[in-house]
Amino acid sequence: MVKGRPTEQEIQYRRAAIVVCMLLGIASVVTAANCQSIQSQVSGTHNWSTTLSGGEVLGPANEAALSQWWTVFDDPILTSLEERALKSNLDLRTSLSKIEQARAYRLSATGSLLPSVTFTGSSSGGRASTRDGADVTHGNTAEFDVSWEPDFFRGLHKNIAAYNADIQTAQENLRNTMVTLTAEVGLDYVSLRSYQAQISVTQSNLAKYRDTYEMTVAKRESGLASELDVQQALENVQSTEATIPTLETNLQQTKNALAILLAERPGALNAEFSDVKPIPVVPGKVAVGIPGDLIRRRPDVKSAERQVAAQMLRVGVARANLFPTFTLSGAFTFGAQNILNVLTPASFGATVLGTVQQTILNRRSLRAQVKLQNALLDQYEASYDNTLLGAVRDVENSLEAFGQDQVRRKSLAAASVSAEQSAAMARELYASGLKDFLTVLDSERTLLAVQNNLVQTDAAVASDLIQLYKAMGGGWK
Repeated sequence: MVKGRPTEQEIQYRRAAIVVCMLLGIASVVTAANCQSIQSQVSGTHNWSTTLSGGEVLGPANEAALSQWWTVFDDPILTSLEERALKSNLDLRTSLSKIEQARAYRLSATGSLLPSVTFTGSSSGGRASTRDGADVTHGNTAEFDVSWEPDFFRGLHKNIAAYNADIQTAQENLRNTMVTLTAEVGLDYVSLRSYQAQISVTQSNLAKYRDTYEMTVAKRESGLASELDVQQALENVQSTEATIPTLETNLQQTKNALAILLAERPGALNAEFSDVKPIPVVPGKVAVGIPGDLIRRRPDVKSAERQVAAQMLRVGVARANLFPTFTLSGAFTFGAQNILNVLTPASFGATVLGTVQQTILNRRSLRAQVKLQNALLDQYEASYDNTLLGAVRDVENSLEAFGQDQVRRKSLAAASVSAEQSAAMARELYASGLKDFLTVLDSERTLLAVQNNLVQTDAAVASDLIQLYKAMGGGWK
């Protein structure tokens, strides 16, 4: 038998299986086909595929530490930036307003469960001339029209429940914004310290290049060096000087990016970062959790699950629209010539009416709406699975980068020591006339490149850890 698209009966069975799993608490989220789909592949695995080689510790992550992951760097400035961003960031304000918007939609929908009451009051009078004088008439009425639609097929209740799920989605989106925000602040801060360090390294080497240039000039004047040596030394000084403005530009742009995240004008943080500070150092051990933690912790995964839940309810709303609607209505009227007698029992009159309405001619359109909502549900389910797999990918990639960059850093640290010794020896030998200037030039350029690579790798290791915390859903309480 050729496998094709599931039948309607199979789809309904799967939907029922999902609901049972939710009610029994077997699964914490809704999955695409049944409780044994992508979610089980993640929650049932207690190990990451990536080999832990950078000080990572397998096991449940500490929730309190994960919610404020930046404290592991023991950097007061970074901690201050994170706290300020969580208080003032404009994206967070937008996310908060979306929660209020979702609550307003839910409040509006709850009104459909209550009776609708309309009040109409009127007063009239007339004067007609007669042989005996004038005939004056008065009339006063107060009418209450009441209408109520009993929710026999639970369509209204499901609609309200869907709005409740929308509120939960908005709340998870707020948390996801916090995760992204705290990671961006951390990454920008690491980049800022990296640019400062690269500028410092470049300026330190530039001072040595100037000393070398002066040495070549003195040797040329003594007839011990050629003009070529002088020009090469000068070119080395000038080309190194040319790299500093680019680093300064990147540094300023990073400061401005941080200012925007804190809802401050560009340039507001210049004085705060006038002093050069080291790149944050990663801790010796990092708890990386287990794959199942992502389902419980990552806001984007939980948001996708809530979207599935909301859409399942909207499928129920569309199905409820296929059934008749019942309406109870009544008109309660009070009428009297004297306005003081309007609300007395003698002036009361009432009419009560019950109606049943069943759509006939456009039922094809209603069934199409059911199919449309089911198609949307399929899309949300696929999106949930994709989000969950993407969460696992993010952690695996971050673990790999974190481990490999630490290996690279160890090699670069050793290479930096060797390059520094080689450059010093080359200058001494050149000063003694035992080596040509090309050896000095190569060793100095190598030293600068290795030291800048080491700085960049230090920053990469710190950034990898931040990306790992972001992938685990850290940054919100």
